[in-house]
Amino acid sequence: MKYQITPIRNDFLIKVRESGIDDQTQPIVHIIANGGEPCRDVLRRAVAGEELILASYCPFSKPGPFKEYGAVFVLANQSDESVNYEKFSSVGNSENDYFGDNLVLRAYDNEEAIYDARVVSPINAELTISEFFEHIKVKFIIARFTAYGCYALRLDRI
Repeated sequence: MKYQITPIRNDFLIKVRESGIDDQTQPIVHIIANGGEPCRDVLRRAVAGEELILASYCPFSKPGPFKEYGAVFVLANQSDESVNYEKFSSVGNSENDYFGDNLVLRAYDNEEAIYDARVVSPINAELTISEFFEHIKVKFIIARFTAYGCYALRLDRI
């Protein structure tokens, strides 16, 4: 099954960078990276000293009991670096790997209700993604970081 990583909404990035308000209409938090924070807009770990924004983000478009918000780090300033939205993750077994040791994958249907969910390692994530997308009801998959539950990325069927 073909899928792509859906970038964080551009309207969100503009709103947090220009008005300082997140998806829950809360003020954002500016921080200087210690190094290693997962930057959702560029799908990589932050470098020590980078200016970041910590804000609440919602990848859902419909109201309902499964609609969630998640904390995200994004670069404080727009970046022109290249991001590969065609590949889930590259596991290099380094401290800079985007996901770390494991993650949560949650599959959602057209009504944005959870269809299935699993905790997986990045090495086995592609297999689970394929299994989820084998089900015609699965419209998209959300990946979250296991320990803190923060939003990592969204995969949409193409």
